[in-house]
Amino acid sequence: MDQQTELAEAVTLDAHGIEPVRPEDRTSTPWRQFWIWAGANIAPINWILGALGIILGLSLVETILVLVIGNVVGCAFFGLFCVMGHRTGVNQMVLSRAAFGRRGAYLPAAAQLLMTMGWLGVNTWVVLDLVLGIFKHMGYDHPGTGTKYAVGIGIMAVQVVIAIVGFYLIQAFEKYTVPVAAIIVVVMSILAWTKINVVWTHSTAHGADKLTAVTQLLTAIGVGWGITWLTWSSDYTRFIRPSTSDKKVFWTTWAAILIPTVWLGFLGATIASGGVQNDPADFVSAAFGGFSIPILFLVMHGPVATNILNLYSATLAALSLDVKVARWKVSVVVSIIGTGVLIWFIQDGKWATKFDEWLASVVLWISAWAGVMCVDYLVFRRGKIDVKALYAPPQQSIYGDVNWAAVIAMLVGVVAGWAWGYGLVKFLQGPIATHTHNVDLSWLTGFGVAAGLYYVLRPFLAKEAQPSIAATS
Repeated sequence: MDQQTELAEAVTLDAHGIEPVRPEDRTSTPWRQFWIWAGANIAPINWILGALGIILGLSLVETILVLVIGNVVGCAFFGLFCVMGHRTGVNQMVLSRAAFGRRGAYLPAAAQLLMTMGWLGVNTWVVLDLVLGIFKHMGYDHPGTGTKYAVGIGIMAVQVVIAIVGFYLIQAFEKYTVPVAAIIVVVMSILAWTKINVVWTHSTAHGADKLTAVTQLLTAIGVGWGITWLTWSSDYTRFIRPSTSDKKVFWTTWAAILIPTVWLGFLGATIASGGVQNDPADFVSAAFGGFSIPILFLVMHGPVATNILNLYSATLAALSLDVKVARWKVSVVVSIIGTGVLIWFIQDGKWATKFDEWLASVVLWISAWAGVMCVDYLVFRRGKIDVKALYAPPQQSIYGDVNWAAVIAMLVGVVAGWAWGYGLVKFLQGPIATHTHNVDLSWLTGFGVAAGLYYVLRPFLAKEAQPSIAATS
């Protein structure tokens, strides 16, 4: 595809909803997918989370090991779910129907819809103070609430337009902007590393404290980080050319999350290891001095690159609830709600902070959902899905109306994850975690309990005809 054709396709309103993407419309490549997922992870939150390891008392070497090992595992789960979308041409919440049943899949679809709309407002709100701080470095000394509104609504407007137009514009936006953001990150890293004294082996956590720190970091930006992206995965890889190998899809998407997450986590950790007391983001922006404009681009690009995925996937989740409306119309409604949430957050920063803490914790449902999906897809279906049956009426679908084995397993997995999770909100600090020195194994217990229970219950509770698996790839 030449550049002119690609740009013409990008600005054409994408008519695809949740129906399988036709082979002739599947023009994306692994390299273009790389930019989509890398762009969503080149964000300030990743270098701030990297500093968390040092704050918790781990040494820089220990922090890096947790970052690398955790993301190697977490991103492997993500790559697997991306392959599901590539094989079928179907978005992730519709694929959930194979495990949960035709209407049983409303449960994860509703959770995905609410979560993505929440992130839509939060991701825009959390960078506004940083943007105003950069304005001060640029000589604009008194940015007030009016400026915050202007910047926030401006960012929201850009991401809304991109997401409403659809996948091809999302792909084009990421392709042309993410390489620029990546170059800024490299320069930013070099500037930061030349101004600090990196301390590699100093650790203040020992014994049980160290185990607690490792588990909390694994959940925040290790294995847990890759798992939190699973419900978005197939929404975009369904557009990859059918002739592309599963192996190439897997490794490309795996690397797209792993590289920026580990790099930025390492950046935050090295800055924190040098004893920098203020926010790593403020430190790095100050290091640029008169070159704050590139940092401003990076900070404002982060929420746009992430939220265009949130908005698009929120729309697909709504359509997966059997909403019979054109995708772009649902996108408009979701955008209005997201803008309202953003305005509310700007008006009430304390409530927004509490909401952010809740949202960062309740994604534990994804681990339980993923446990069910993995067992269903890999063990019972051996990687094959009857695509047409996903769209059959509930009374006629071979997947049944509600697969209670999946629903029960997911709900019990959520409870198990909560019991061994240590969230930012007190209610989400489970009894097992608080009685084991605040060890956070929420992602592991949620996934493991749901997977094991589904494996046991499915033969007894799943009412499903055994299809002859036809067109699945």
